[in-house]
Amino acid sequence: MIVLGIDPGTAVTGYGVVRARSARQAGGAELIECGVIRTRASEPLAARLADIYEGVRELLARHHPGALAVEDVFYARNVRTTVVLGPARGVVLLAGQQAGIRIHEYPPAEIKKTVTGSGAATKEQVQYMVMKLLRLKPAPEPADAADGVAAALACVLRADVTRLIEAAR
Repeated sequence: MIVLGIDPGTAVTGYGVVRARSARQAGGAELIECGVIRTRASEPLAARLADIYEGVRELLARHHPGALAVEDVFYARNVRTTVVLGPARGVVLLAGQQAGIRIHEYPPAEIKKTVTGSGAATKEQVQYMVMKLLRLKPAPEPADAADGVAAALACVLRADVTRLIEAAR
């Protein structure tokens, strides 16, 4: 299964496309593509949201993922940052819903904990663990792209854990 992970932002939206392999195969997952959708700060918010929406739709059309993993809203020190992230997440969720794929939302701390073992991991630690888990050289750049990959990996890794728990019952 292919998972598209998204780290929404109005200036930079990070994404990662990961193929999940069966538990019996080495590695468990492989990176297909990662990068960022950049918007222009000079543009009005509505135009930036349209750019994010179109960018996500293009990724969905190109990769045909079976799941979309989206970083949930976090409570930033700057209230404006928290409020502006909501619409960015909204257009990502809309694109996924219109594509008819399963959407999984994870709090940032849960993504970090799943990928690094610590919910308080730094961006550098997330980049490092994404590199190690996917056997990459070098780590995905910029950090926003690594965060998108981490969201996709969290979905893949949590799915494996869920299957193991269900199999044990």
